[in-house]
Amino acid sequence: MGEVLTRAEICRDQDVFAVRQLGRRIAELAGLESQDQIRVATALSEIGREALARGAGSAVVFDLREDRLVITVDYLDGADVRQSEGVKLAGRLVDEVALSAEDRRVTLVKRVPEHGVSGKRGRLSIDGIREELARLSPSTTALDVLREQNRELAGTLEEVLRLNAELAETNQGVLALYNQLSAELEETNRGVVALYAELDEKSSQLRQAAEARQRFWASVSHELRLPLTSIIGLVRLLLGSGAEPLSEEQEHQITLIGTSAETLLALVGELLDLAKAESGRLDPHPSMVDVVALAEGLRMTLQPAGPADGVTLSVDVSDEIGEMFVDETMLTTILRNLLSNALKFTEYGEVRLTAVVDAAMAEVVFTVTDTGVGIPPEHLERVFEEFFQVPGALQLRAKGTGLGLPYARRLTEALGGTLELASRPGEGATATLRVPHRMVTPEVGRVLVADDDAGFRSVARRMLFGFAARVDEAADGIEALNLMRERPPEVVLVDLLMPRLDGTALLHRMAEDDVLHGIPAIVVSVVSEQPGAAHPVLSKHGLRRDQLLEAIREAVRDRAGGGEGDGSGTHD
Repeated sequence: MGEVLTRAEICRDQDVFAVRQLGRRIAELAGLESQDQIRVATALSEIGREALARGAGSAVVFDLREDRLVITVDYLDGADVRQSEGVKLAGRLVDEVALSAEDRRVTLVKRVPEHGVSGKRGRLSIDGIREELARLSPSTTALDVLREQNRELAGTLEEVLRLNAELAETNQGVLALYNQLSAELEETNRGVVALYAELDEKSSQLRQAAEARQRFWASVSHELRLPLTSIIGLVRLLLGSGAEPLSEEQEHQITLIGTSAETLLALVGELLDLAKAESGRLDPHPSMVDVVALAEGLRMTLQPAGPADGVTLSVDVSDEIGEMFVDETMLTTILRNLLSNALKFTEYGEVRLTAVVDAAMAEVVFTVTDTGVGIPPEHLERVFEEFFQVPGALQLRAKGTGLGLPYARRLTEALGGTLELASRPGEGATATLRVPHRMVTPEVGRVLVADDDAGFRSVARRMLFGFAARVDEAADGIEALNLMRERPPEVVLVDLLMPRLDGTALLHRMAEDDVLHGIPAIVVSVVSEQPGAAHPVLSKHGLRRDQLLEAIREAVRDRAGGGEGDGSGTHD
C-alpha cells in the first residue's frame, strides 16, 4: 500500500496547467530524471486536457508506493476512454496505463528509483514531499506553463543536437571500421583462395605419390618374386633325396637360406596384396559359404600342436548364420590373419572365434578374443598402419611384417564391412569383424553420403554395401557440391547440421543448379518428422537397412517418373 501525497481537481483550463506543474514537481521530488519528469507531466496534461474537453470534472490523486509513482484520474461522467488518443499517448510516456473495469478511471504508473537518482540528493520522504508541495504557489498561469514548456523544449532540442553530434561521430567510426574490416576480409579471402589452391596442389601431389608408391611396390614385388622362387627351388633340390650328400653344417646353412627365402617370398606376397588393395583392384566374387565349415577348417589349420603349448583355439558359430553369400577367399584371409595374430601374442590361455547374426544391420559379427599380452591404447589404431609393430619383448620373438592387419582391414572394406580392435594391456585383445550377411548385385550406381559424422558415414556405407555400386562421402556441404559436380550421384543422403554449408543450404544450392536439381535427395536427420519437408526424411536413431534401401528405391523411381523436389521447406 502507498501513501497519498496530494489531490487535485480539473474543472477548467487553468487546472490542467496546475496539475501538469504539480505532476512534474512530484516526479522531481520522487527522484526521477529530468526527461522522466517531463514525460510524467506531458502524460498527465494529455489525460487532463482530454477529460476537460469531454466536459467531465476529474479528480486527480498522486500516490507514492515504494518504487512507483501512481497517478489516478477519475472521469466523473463515466466517459469511455479506452480508445482515446490521450490514453494512447500517455501509454508511450509512462511505464503502465491501466483502466478500471467501468472505464471511469485512468491510472498512470511510473517507476521511481528506490534511493533517488545517482549523484543527486535523491528523493525525499513522504512527509518531506508533502512539505515541499505545501510551499508551491497556487497561482499558475498559462503564460507560466508556456514559458516552462519552452524551456523544456529548448533543453530537449539541445539534448537532441548533442545526441546527433555523437551519432555522427559514431557513424564515422563505424564507417572507418567497416572499411578496415572490408579490406581485411578481402585480404583474408585472397589468402583463403591461395590456400585452397595450395591444398589442391598438395592433394594432387599426394595422389601422385601414392600412385607411384603402389607402382613401386607392385614392380619391385614382381621383380623379387622370380629370384626368390628360384632360390627356394634350388634349396629344395640341394636338400632333396636325389642330391649329393651334405655335411650337417652345410645342410643347416642351406636350410636357413631356404627359410629366409620363404619368409621373403611371403613378405613379397603381402606387399603385392596390399598394393592391389590400395589401387582399388580388390573385386569380391561372392558365393554361398558354409561358415561352420570355414571356421572349423581354420581351427584345424591353426590349432597349436598340443596342450603343452599352453594355448587352446576354439570356435563357436551361431546356427542362425547358416550360409553367407560372400567372397570366401577374402573372408578366410581376414579371419586367418586375425587368429594368427592372436595366437602369436598369446602364450597362455585361449584364443576364441565366435560368429553371430546382427539382424538389424543384416550383418554377421565375427569376434576373435585372446588372453594375450594386449595392446596399449595409444597403439590400437597404429597396428593398422603398414609395417607398424607394437614394441615389446614378445614382439621381438614373434616373426611378422606388420602387414597382416592393414591388409585384413582393406579386405574388410572391400567386403563392405568394418574391423575394429579393443584391448587392455596384459588382459588380451578383441577384434570385431562385421560383414554383410548377403552380398547382392548392386541396384543403383553411385550414392553420396553428405554428413560430418564419420561414424554415421561408416554405418551408411555398410548399409549400402552390395546395394550401391559405389559410395562417396563428404564431410560438409561444400565438399558434397564439389563431388556432385565432378561425379553426379544417383542419390544423395543429406545431414542438415554440417559445417561450412549446412544441409538446408545444400538442398537450396542443388535446386538452383541446372545439373544438380534433378538428383534425388534424402534427408537423414536426428528427428524423423519434418513438417513441410520437400524431401524424404529418415531418422538416424534406429535406422534400419531395409528402411534406407526402400527410401532410395522410391527416390530413384520418383526421379524416373519426373518428380523433383525444389530443395526447400526442410528444417532441423
